[in-house]
Amino acid sequence: MKYIELTIHTTTEASEIVSDIMWNYTDYGVTICDRADVIALQTSKETTFWDYMDDELTENKQTDVLVKCYVAEDVAPEYIPAILADIQNAKELSGGALSFGTLEDTKRTVDGDDWIDVWKKHFRPIHLGKIVVVPEWIEYTPQADEKIVLLDSNMAFGTGEHETTSSCVELMQSYITPDSVCIDVGCGSGILGISAIKLGAKKAYLTDIDPIAVESSLHNAKLNRVDDKTVVAHANLLDDTDIQGDVVMANITGEVLKLLAPSMPKNLKKDGVLILSGIIESRLEMVKNAYEEVGLEVTLEKRKGEWFALVLKHKA
Repeated sequence: MKYIELTIHTTTEASEIVSDIMWNYTDYGVTICDRADVIALQTSKETTFWDYMDDELTENKQTDVLVKCYVAEDVAPEYIPAILADIQNAKELSGGALSFGTLEDTKRTVDGDDWIDVWKKHFRPIHLGKIVVVPEWIEYTPQADEKIVLLDSNMAFGTGEHETTSSCVELMQSYITPDSVCIDVGCGSGILGISAIKLGAKKAYLTDIDPIAVESSLHNAKLNRVDDKTVVAHANLLDDTDIQGDVVMANITGEVLKLLAPSMPKNLKKDGVLILSGIIESRLEMVKNAYEEVGLEVTLEKRKGEWFALVLKHKA
């Protein structure tokens, strides 16, 4: 199905009004792209979700905010003029109390299924040691000792293509045994937990704060017929401290790994290993120090491109 993407250039203070007007005419989504939101999130003292951002973002004084909506192509000739008229009317009603910016608009035609087609076109089987990550629509015959992990097309992070994910999959293969209980914090697509089961682990616990990731992990676990050995939770970490992992994995960002450091060891067995990935070089020492402070030590460091992965254990 084709849509018209309508973009309005406005300001932070008027962006919500523009967004509300757009929602009156579409069920297909409205987005607000405002650098002020990114800066506020990054500088928040309560929660940090970002690993790093370009310093120029805070120095850039540009106030332009983009508000976008998607309107079905067949009704666009009627709806888009109505949206623009309503926005102009809101500006007039404000009597100059709010700055609406330029209200410049642009339009382009997009295909709602484009991302799926592109993903399917470029994603091919990925070999990561004994694990082969295979798109579910491709038939692949495994070679001796290869374990297939099927992934359906989805929007959750973790296909094995990125260095952070592949490093985790490769590292875990040195530690998993038939008795292993594995924990994946920030599971994304579920690739790490599913790979652990395919490698012979007896149980895998997966957690994520993103409901899309939880849904994706559940779906992919069923697709790989390992859902009887996996537990997926919508959470930051495991709430049950009685569950102890032989192999605990977290492929997130350096800043978040630092925040999780005080809590992570509670689910790691005394002789277990913790695999951390998603760390850029400028955050490497910060992460190492955070886990050193909670009684863990680095036993192995792996670099792929600009990304680092660590293997840690409890200090003797």
